[in-house]
Amino acid sequence: MKKRKTLESDRIILRQWKDSDIPVFAELNADSEVMRYFPETRTEQQTRDMVSVVSAGINKTGWGFWAAELKKSGEFIGFVGLNAAPADLPFSPCVEVGWRLHRKYWGNGYATEAGKISLAYAFEQLELNEVVSFTTQSNVKSRRVMERLGMKNTGRNFKYPDVPADHPLSEHVLYSISNTQWQVGTL
Repeated sequence: MKKRKTLESDRIILRQWKDSDIPVFAELNADSEVMRYFPETRTEQQTRDMVSVVSAGINKTGWGFWAAELKKSGEFIGFVGLNAAPADLPFSPCVEVGWRLHRKYWGNGYATEAGKISLAYAFEQLELNEVVSFTTQSNVKSRRVMERLGMKNTGRNFKYPDVPADHPLSEHVLYSISNTQWQVGTL
């Protein structure tokens, strides 16, 4: 399997992280609206730590939560990509597709567009059998992106282990798409 440095769609480049991405990423991680479906916002240090881990993973495997950049302007807009889901989830081991974009870029179809090239990489390059995605039950916007990607709600809701069981964001929905479903949907 050939490692790729970047993935591209018509409007987006998914690439390795740059130091210049960190201030914008820290800003979006501190935005209470962007982080609405997480128990808390992230500090700048937590952001730096995440970038360090994600970047190291991309260097090691060739894939991960890539930095998302607009082709036309070169602006960093957040991340989209693939992640080996945490081992303590009830359906692990698995690979998830996920995204987090700066609020000013919402509503333009960027998450769906970049999610599609991430799934193409997962199925065509990594030859995975299945990719999952999950979010809090109330995160309707992310659920719509999952559906636009051809993913189906599995009906296997679960409590996210890092969120207290009585917290309103603890219950998550699980979506998935198989390689076969992806291939049929791209015909």
